[in-house]
Amino acid sequence: MGNQIRTTILLAVMTALILWIGQLFGGRQGMIIALLVAAGMNFFSYWYSDKIVLKMYRAQEASPQQAPELFEMVQTLSRNAGLPMPKIFIIPQEAPNAFATGRNPEHAVVAVTRGLLNIMDRDEVTGVLAHEMAHVKNRDILIGSIAATMAGAIMVLATMARWTAIFGGGRSDDEGGGGAIGLIAMSLLAPFAAMIIQMAISRSREYLADSTGAGFAGTPEGLARALDKLGRYSKRLPMHANPSTAHMFIVNPLSGRSLMSLFSTHPPLEDRIARLRGNSKPSSPVSKSAEDSREARARAMWDRLSE
Repeated sequence: MGNQIRTTILLAVMTALILWIGQLFGGRQGMIIALLVAAGMNFFSYWYSDKIVLKMYRAQEASPQQAPELFEMVQTLSRNAGLPMPKIFIIPQEAPNAFATGRNPEHAVVAVTRGLLNIMDRDEVTGVLAHEMAHVKNRDILIGSIAATMAGAIMVLATMARWTAIFGGGRSDDEGGGGAIGLIAMSLLAPFAAMIIQMAISRSREYLADSTGAGFAGTPEGLARALDKLGRYSKRLPMHANPSTAHMFIVNPLSGRSLMSLFSTHPPLEDRIARLRGNSKPSSPVSKSAEDSREARARAMWDRLSE
């Protein structure tokens, strides 16, 4: 419940930022324009963002015949979560990662990379899938899309306001605006504030998805081990990812870039793993031969998907 309240407050602050920009930009008329821009961007994101992101990563839809084990895991998790069966897509990248998308549970998609299937055992894959199903259950896809598009709207409006100030437009101080100086200051500060708020929303939803997903899987250990492995591999196998979609993935695909890690959309992996495990004793490490065997089975599954 705390996460939900926090998300509501942060989205309200983002809305207030949009109204503030509109107010400085053109008074009441400016506020209306700002709201229309945000509404238009959210409408487009709601209907088309899933198709855009799947195409961006060249994701391929998998069939039950191609990936029977993967479908079995997702079907079990769907029943546990009380959700419709989502579509399953495979991303042809070696970097291990995953995300969920879709405008609602009836149109949900779960996408995993080829690299994730190659390195994870069954319990770990189940943990990752459960985390993504939790995003679907908690409506995080919609919340994340709204936060991202609102941040985008703020940046568009701030850019417009900056150019207006440079060319002598905007409201004067007497009209209740900040004049050219106020517009320029706002155009620099508002996008940064929007980015910070968006990242805070994303981090709070990740913690919630970890907790909810562990319940769907029946144990937190598979997801905890998966996060630990994802953290190690993400530094060795960087992912070709667009920064605008970083918030969608189970771990930040830009974590290997030192500058980007300063403004992460995800909580520290160590904190997430510690929350999942609590005071429970971690399971014994997997032997090298067992891990090699699991990776061989995962590669065989990918070979079937590629046929």
